[in-house]
Amino acid sequence: MSLVDRVLFDHIAIALPRMADAAPFLCAELGGEPDAGQPSGVFAWGTYRFEGGGSIEIMEPAGPSGFLHRFLAERGAGIHHVTFKVPSLAEACARAESAGYDIIGRDESDPEWKEAFLHPKQALGIVVQFAEPMRGQSMERAVTQWTTVLQGTAAGGPRGELVFSWSDSPMRLAVEIDPVQDEGPIALEVASRRRLSLPLGPHPVLGTVFRQVEM
Repeated sequence: MSLVDRVLFDHIAIALPRMADAAPFLCAELGGEPDAGQPSGVFAWGTYRFEGGGSIEIMEPAGPSGFLHRFLAERGAGIHHVTFKVPSLAEACARAESAGYDIIGRDESDPEWKEAFLHPKQALGIVVQFAEPMRGQSMERAVTQWTTVLQGTAAGGPRGELVFSWSDSPMRLAVEIDPVQDEGPIALEVASRRRLSLPLGPHPVLGTVFRQVEM
């Protein structure tokens, strides 16, 4: 039996050469607390929890080669994927396929963690795992991906972007529609009551732009 009864936006994952390098910024500046982690074949992962329930996963490669080695070699450190927990993997995959997406990496060998992915070439430039702000070229594709397939609720944002949210999920996705720009993650927005000291561009270690927003 599934442990969730609705689609939940669970976490954002960032790939780094060394997980330990993320701790000073995530803990000291953003106020995160280490939550869980372990090695997992060709990579290792660890999660940080934040006030309000948000979660960031940090991944590092392990062994001589693997998908994370390729990701870092091609793109450098940065946002790798977003994960959604779903009540039924079969139903989520069926919705995706009926909307024209190809399912990759489907694995149901572990009864406690069944997973599947949408490929970034079809999913607005980011890996979407079933189990931040970003840019999309088509409003129709953004709505199909985040509402039809992943059952989020769409609303307009203050800068004209589309904001997708999920009940009982503390995190959200904001999509800026620009038909000429490359699709993919733009930034990770952080809500905090105190003023954060954030770099103007991508964080030198995490390879990700962080923006502070009002709570």
